[in-house]
Amino acid sequence: MKKTLLATALACISLSEADAAEQRFIRIATDNTDLILQVAPNGRLYQSYFGEKLLHENDVENLLWDIHAGSDGSVSQRGWEVYGGSGNEDYFEPAIAVTHSDGNPSTYLYYVSSSTQQVDGGTQTTINLRDDKYPVDVTLHYVAYPKENVIKTWSEIKHQEKKPVYLSRYASTMLYFNRTAYYLTEFSGDWAKEMQMSTQQLQPGKKILDTKLGSRAAMHMQPFFEVGLDQPADEQKGDVLMGTLGWTGNFRFTFEVDNAGNLRIIPAINPYASRYELKADEVFTTPEFIFTLSHEGTGAGSRNLQAWARNYQLKDGKGSRMTLLNNWENTAFNFNQEILAGLMKEAKHLGVDMFLLDDGWFGNKYPRKNDHAGLGDWEVTHDKLPGGIKALTDAAKEAGVKFGIWIEPEMVNPKSELFEKHPDWAIHYPNREMYFYRNQLVLDLSNPKVQDYVYSVVDNILKENPEVAYFKWDCNSPITNIYSPYLKDKQGQLYIDHVRGVYNVMKRVKENHPDIPMMLCSGGGARCDYEALKYFTEFWCSDNTDPVERIFIQWGFSQFFPAKAMCAHVTSWNRNTSIKFRTDVASMCKLGFDLGLKELSKDELTYCQEAVANWKRFQPAIMDGTQYRLVSPYESNHMAVNYVSKDKSQAILFAYDIHPRFQEKLMAVKLQGLNPDAMYKIEEINLMPHTASTLKANGKVLSGDYLMKVGLDVFGFAQTRSHVISITAQ
Repeated sequence: MKKTLLATALACISLSEADAAEQRFIRIATDNTDLILQVAPNGRLYQSYFGEKLLHENDVENLLWDIHAGSDGSVSQRGWEVYGGSGNEDYFEPAIAVTHSDGNPSTYLYYVSSSTQQVDGGTQTTINLRDDKYPVDVTLHYVAYPKENVIKTWSEIKHQEKKPVYLSRYASTMLYFNRTAYYLTEFSGDWAKEMQMSTQQLQPGKKILDTKLGSRAAMHMQPFFEVGLDQPADEQKGDVLMGTLGWTGNFRFTFEVDNAGNLRIIPAINPYASRYELKADEVFTTPEFIFTLSHEGTGAGSRNLQAWARNYQLKDGKGSRMTLLNNWENTAFNFNQEILAGLMKEAKHLGVDMFLLDDGWFGNKYPRKNDHAGLGDWEVTHDKLPGGIKALTDAAKEAGVKFGIWIEPEMVNPKSELFEKHPDWAIHYPNREMYFYRNQLVLDLSNPKVQDYVYSVVDNILKENPEVAYFKWDCNSPITNIYSPYLKDKQGQLYIDHVRGVYNVMKRVKENHPDIPMMLCSGGGARCDYEALKYFTEFWCSDNTDPVERIFIQWGFSQFFPAKAMCAHVTSWNRNTSIKFRTDVASMCKLGFDLGLKELSKDELTYCQEAVANWKRFQPAIMDGTQYRLVSPYESNHMAVNYVSKDKSQAILFAYDIHPRFQEKLMAVKLQGLNPDAMYKIEEINLMPHTASTLKANGKVLSGDYLMKVGLDVFGFAQTRSHVISITAQ
């Protein structure tokens, strides 16, 4: 047997060397960026270049694979291995670690073959690697989107050993840089405090960003990063890598500066408590790592990712979005059929497209009167809603709006009929006292029976009530009591198989109900990854709807997402701010409302109605146009952003005075993305009734060139004041 394995390994190496001679370089290219991999004489695959696109094909031949490694490089020749294994001559963090069935913990991967094929929007490159001593195969996938300058990559691991092997590292990829300095911008926070940006210089050693939440990727740390190369990331200039992992669970980004000052970046599933048993011929697929290397700052990088998401990743990325009125901030759990019917009429009066019923509509033995009971029992509460969901869809139809509904199908309250019948369906310890997050447990989605049940929640509602037009899908708890009754002695697979089970359900919903729009929600913005957004049209950014805080939260999320993916609602949070300011902040994303119209004055209601109409009028620019962040709230007491339609005939500017200092110097806001030769009419919109614009340029016609080079004076000294300005080509 050993002789057979050795012969196979030698044949593999010979094949590698033959293919390497034919194709030494593998080029993964967008319009602006080259990622060039090289098969070295030793048969292994290395990164030889990652940067601005090389204009001359012949220059590729001059690239070297053996990057100087410091003093140890003179002793052991090595380079930047594309998918480095543990136990080899590289002394730093590996991409893959396999413990083979005989106990050997080393992995050496050699090039076997590669191929390319055209896919929607780009080119997919597939590279096959194999260990020379063990029948372990790794397939690397890269999809390059030339126009959007985005690359996504993932890996597949499998083997043919007689017994299972164990994976303790399983990165999506590895990327390397050799620059003078590296500046990491991370996105951290907590509930109601999402996407707080901070920057630090990376020093020798490892910096790790990760989470251990299980059922969601984000809360304490968000699954995004920016690395400024040579200098801190800037909005309009410099090289910056912007990356995110498509994984709705534990993630880990490793940033390691080595002894020679090189940086390696490793995006991966967090291996915490996840030593994965892999059977023969079973394929372990890593999450997609999505990145762009911008040579014109984070602004251009964001526009790359936003365009890519609308075109290829976000569900119904090119479709329109509905405005809505939600009942949660207005009623919480305290509603009935009559109250909801009245709110639907308010939704119509406001001018929005849909009424959204939130939490509290289900459970009979344990009715959902608070968050202590009922989760898992997805039957309408009879005494609260005697006519069922159909009566609500009928009332919505009569009012002239669509009807949407809230669900949290992955969760269960211990006080529920579901838990009484199937306690083994919930993740919890068999022999310890349970601890809870928001009085609930997470259903074990590694279990196929549980997957069927969770899918049935959505499927049954839609089969029985086909006029339901929208779902708000919530996930309020991370995994607690971390033990799977289903997996038994394979607990190292729980964190991974649970997330895969979540995707199985979401995929079934999309396949069988492809046209239903859905909001991804998770105790605020704790689910916001691009893998889940394959199945959702939008996500909830934060439970914090204070407009001042939302300016910062939405600024952070806009680094990676288009406005049409980001839900923003007008609520009563921070009543010290005007209804205009709250509405104007929400209007730069997907607009919704979550308040009762009765709490508004006549003028406030009139304003909101006009703001909704204006948002719908400018939806093509806001939702599908190009975004330019102009003034950062992190760098001033103000914020400004403008959107430009695809044909540059229409633009809209949002400008906010947050907390200006007394008599501080105010600068004009220079717009971006306009046609310099076109003439644009300037008009301030979203004005309160009986209020005239104070904008000096209001009503004027100015050239795009003037607006971009001279700009508009829109900032002032008042606290929490906003301006929304229409810019229309004449």
